[in-house]
Amino acid sequence: MDLEIYNQTTQLGVTDDQLKLVETILQYAGEYIKLSDNTEMSVTFVNNDRIQEINKEYRGVDRATDVISFAIEDSTDNDFPIILNDEMEAEIPENIGDIFVSIDKVAEQAKFLGHSDNRELGFLVVHGFLHLNGYDHQTQEDEDEMFTLQRDILDAYGLKR
Repeated sequence: MDLEIYNQTTQLGVTDDQLKLVETILQYAGEYIKLSDNTEMSVTFVNNDRIQEINKEYRGVDRATDVISFAIEDSTDNDFPIILNDEMEAEIPENIGDIFVSIDKVAEQAKFLGHSDNRELGFLVVHGFLHLNGYDHQTQEDEDEMFTLQRDILDAYGLKR
């Protein structure tokens, strides 16, 4: 998976260890769910003020949140589809979307929950990653499936509660 990580934090920054954690845990999660190697996505670290702006603009909720995922839909109503052979199609990366994470919320929630910042960060990026891959928690059945998979990935990676 091709992963781009952007750091737009201003006060409480992202450490090199956290950047490495995000890279390795998302690669691990991609392998865990058997995601195509030809996939790309991004993670952007922001502070509470910026994620509050994003939350307000895109979700209509005027408060800071921990993680927001923007999945890119595959379906289009294109009148002129591009027809590619299998080899050409395999070379075009599939962009699954973008995740925004508030590094401030990572620290706040880790302290509140009594675990490490790394555990909280891993939890949030895997949660956002699963949303980009079609998992949701709108119904109890969907929540059970997503949260079980999320816990399995984190435990297998070594970020247990």
